[in-house]
Amino acid sequence: MPSFFHRPLSRRHVLRAAGAALTLPLLEAMTPSLSAAPSTFKPWDKSAAPHPRMICCYIPNGVNIIDWVPATSGDKYTFSPTLEVMKEHRSDFTVLSGMGHPNSQGGHSGADTWLTAANLKAKPGADYSNSISADQLAAELHGKQTRFSSLQLSDMSGTGGSGHSHTLSFDINGSPLPAENSPRRLFERLFVPDSAGDRAATLKRYAERKSILDDIASESKALDKNLGANDRRKLDEYLSSVRQTEKQVGRLQGWVDVPKPNVPETGLQLGSQPGNGHDRPMWLDVMLEVAYLTFITDATRVITFEWSREAGGHGGGGENHHELSHHGGDAGMLSKLATIDKFHLSRLARFMGMLKSTAEADSNMLDRTMILYGSGMNPGKGGEHSPKNIPTLMAGGAKLGFKHGKHLAFDADKHPPLSNVLLTMLQKMGVETNKFADATGTLTGLV
Repeated sequence: MPSFFHRPLSRRHVLRAAGAALTLPLLEAMTPSLSAAPSTFKPWDKSAAPHPRMICCYIPNGVNIIDWVPATSGDKYTFSPTLEVMKEHRSDFTVLSGMGHPNSQGGHSGADTWLTAANLKAKPGADYSNSISADQLAAELHGKQTRFSSLQLSDMSGTGGSGHSHTLSFDINGSPLPAENSPRRLFERLFVPDSAGDRAATLKRYAERKSILDDIASESKALDKNLGANDRRKLDEYLSSVRQTEKQVGRLQGWVDVPKPNVPETGLQLGSQPGNGHDRPMWLDVMLEVAYLTFITDATRVITFEWSREAGGHGGGGENHHELSHHGGDAGMLSKLATIDKFHLSRLARFMGMLKSTAEADSNMLDRTMILYGSGMNPGKGGEHSPKNIPTLMAGGAKLGFKHGKHLAFDADKHPPLSNVLLTMLQKMGVETNKFADATGTLTGLV
């Protein structure tokens, strides 16, 4: 029997031991334990090369904001009941309250706009229209030096549907980039060596794709002469995606004959399933472990990770996260929601610990890894699902200029947009820009 189950006692066993013939109630000792086996993965003892990195970790459905926001601000703030889980990392993260996305409609489309700050209904005649996410601007710069320009992780694979995306990443035209939810597939994609036959097949596939793209570009150029202004604009957007795909294919071709990093599976529970309530802690841990391995091997420097799709998700014991977010102010549901919040933060704290324990140049990996953690909606005191005062933590990146150990509190109705945080991150990634979405500048007090 697996180590994470204890052997349940049968009623017959208990009755026989007691020498009685009574009908016993169902006791806790008679039911199997559903506590997950702890991970045995250990951080590497080798040093990492010094590079700026970013990972954006999204939790759906908001949090119990009452127990989340600290009562005091500044560098002397007192931990809130929920954030107490993060106390060992106090000097390595900043609590941001009052932040929000002014253009967002809130609700369960929060994941779609968390890294884009877009108004999804801004385009006349369109039910949904997104824009490029901040991570993809960083990926465009750093992807020139890594095998993968960026990685998209989620508890559901693919892209999902408009307003309920399975991904946080959107390209230059606002099109979603598909996410991976299988630890096994992710690990194999990153670290399992390709055979000679695999490489030949990959090169053939890239050549065929390049030929198709060339044909599309040629036919589109001929068609452009006969189009009106609106159709020409749509065609330009489409061709922009084609050009981005051409760049990606060209870049990937250059990596086909470069060996993948040699990474053993030791301690990785790659069979964990995101939709299984029992597996939930193991699945979160192993996905973050693979993210850690991705960073230390410099396979990519940009990762987005949607821990659960909006209107879904589980707590550490399999609780229905979405249902609890519609708490209506009920004290019992708020308490259960806070338990899920603490569970999530405990996994974040563990990930930060792995990064911090790994040497890098004159410091450690955490000091050059920016972690944005939070949600795109806030259930508030009554379950209203607002885009204001969204729960946000910024961690790591001390060697990139971030100054942590404080609570930056803003007025939720007069707040600087979350885009200011995203712009700050982009600049620290080396992206030369003073603009992103509706940002009014970098966030004062963060750097």
